[in-house]
Amino acid sequence: MFADYAKIFIKSGKGGDGHVSFRRELFVAAGGPDGGDGGKGGDVIFEVDKGLNTLNEFRHVRKYVAESGEEGGKRLCHGRNGNDLIIKVPEGTIIRDDVSGKVIADMSNGREREVVLKGGRGGKGNKNYATATMQVPKYAQPGGQAKELWVKLELKVIADVGLVGFPNVGKSTLLSMVSNARPKIANYHFTTLNPNLGVVDLEGADGYVIADIPGLIEGASEGVGLGHEFLRHIERCKVIIHMVDAASSEGRDPIDDINKINAELEAYNPELIKRPQVIAANKTDLIFAGDEDPVQKIKDEFEPKGIKVFPISAATGKGLKELLYAVRNILDSLDPEPIVYKKEYFPEEMYDKSEPIEVYKADEHAFVIEGDRVDRMLGYTNLDDEKGFAFFQKFMKEQGIIEQLESLGIEEGDTVYLGDLEFDYYR
Repeated sequence: MFADYAKIFIKSGKGGDGHVSFRRELFVAAGGPDGGDGGKGGDVIFEVDKGLNTLNEFRHVRKYVAESGEEGGKRLCHGRNGNDLIIKVPEGTIIRDDVSGKVIADMSNGREREVVLKGGRGGKGNKNYATATMQVPKYAQPGGQAKELWVKLELKVIADVGLVGFPNVGKSTLLSMVSNARPKIANYHFTTLNPNLGVVDLEGADGYVIADIPGLIEGASEGVGLGHEFLRHIERCKVIIHMVDAASSEGRDPIDDINKINAELEAYNPELIKRPQVIAANKTDLIFAGDEDPVQKIKDEFEPKGIKVFPISAATGKGLKELLYAVRNILDSLDPEPIVYKKEYFPEEMYDKSEPIEVYKADEHAFVIEGDRVDRMLGYTNLDDEKGFAFFQKFMKEQGIIEQLESLGIEEGDTVYLGDLEFDYYR
């Protein structure tokens, strides 16, 4: 079964805790602290696999957790870093935050790899906290917390041209005639149950990729029939080919069919109706001589609106060359950049306010401040600069850190550890 949508839970690895230990060797007095740092937690990474074309495997496995880092050890032994978790997806997959629906990453247009959740940092061992005034630190830094997220995966095929039309109008036949695709063809409704892609090669011109979007019916945008499952696949297409049964061999009105499908496209995404369109009036080989020309009726209806109509016969190949080159000319007039969804959501930012800052008393005259928000603040703040130091003081006050230190009984001259920094506290 073709799967182009999935919802999964992802979680990065927790950072390993720093270790508290002291060097103990025969004939070595006061060896000092030798607790090692913890290992970094594994990242959650999405990676394109060109061999995949569906999201089938995510139907059975919904939970993906990276490995946590190991705790530091004695004798300055560094804990092992957790292995990254690499999740393989087909090219064209869009990763969205489940709650907001915002785009985290669009795995297309050369984006082969995206780190979505970073693992927790490794905690520092007590060796890092030894100073001239505190030679026996009895505390170490815990590892950074893991991050978790529910995400939606949506596969939107990468094609220049989308081929749409009601069932049994000849889309699969056309695709098989003009490209290297070999879709199943039969005289039944809904025989195409997944999008088919084909590469069109043109003599003297650049080729392009065409996608046969499974048959749409009225109400598809509201979930009626099978077509609504595949509307998302036309969103990357720059040009739309409407294919209709010009001979009305099944009693359908081709003009009414085009209007209904356009209504479904607009209801699903108003931007789709703005894309360039052409009409492939198929099955002209079944039109009887002497009858009123149905192709001319279609032209009279749509060509005044700027939509060119091409009479074709997908079964015999008549008119296909004119159609294909006309589509190529339209593509040449458009922006060559592919349609890519911009990043709207940055998972790291969701911890800016919700992730706590830990303030605790580590020893009689030593206090520790830690947390990812603190680490990020120190990463972009220059404490040697007057404005930077003023920002640092404001951050400490606004986050309630000074108040917490005072509630823990800090006194003037006590040592405060903040990330890689240490300073004496004065009011």
